[in-house]
Amino acid sequence: MNLVKAEKRLLEILLQKSFKYNEEPIFKLVSGRMSNYYINCKTTTLDPEAMLLIGHLFYNKVKALHINAIGGLTLGADPIAFATAMVSGMQDDAINAFVVRKKAKEHGLMKWLEGNIREGDRVVIVDDVVTTGQSTIDAIDHARESKLNVLKAIALVDRQEGGRENIERKKVLFESVFTRDDLMSIYKRT
Repeated sequence: MNLVKAEKRLLEILLQKSFKYNEEPIFKLVSGRMSNYYINCKTTTLDPEAMLLIGHLFYNKVKALHINAIGGLTLGADPIAFATAMVSGMQDDAINAFVVRKKAKEHGLMKWLEGNIREGDRVVIVDDVVTTGQSTIDAIDHARESKLNVLKAIALVDRQEGGRENIERKKVLFESVFTRDDLMSIYKRT
């Protein structure tokens, strides 16, 4: 797959399906703050064409790290982790997907994490959108509590509102496929 074309197409899909803008700040964020734009990545990450593109782009970002697993806080991270795991399997380089619950399971083993992971596994934490980074940080903390070796965090979109800095304070490298500036630059041209 041509990764430059894949990235360009994925950005088009994000703008078409997930990006909303208004001159006035009418969108309430998880933090409670109001914003003049909103990015609902689920409409992109759950789209079949976008899912394939995401799988290839994220796999390309993690393959050199030789990780055992990829995952993050449910629900935003799930389609990204699953798509990446699927593409890794297509490359005969199996990377397991895992899910970090928002709340520990209240029965059975009462685990925070689900998936084929073991203590010491090398993992990457993913998320769909990073604003403050709290969801990603929660996933990092729970992964570390489960004695996983968190190598990096990758988001589909960084809103560029402090999340990168907050995540990096956890001593985890962070990158994103796209930023708010990328989306705004294309949006203004249309």
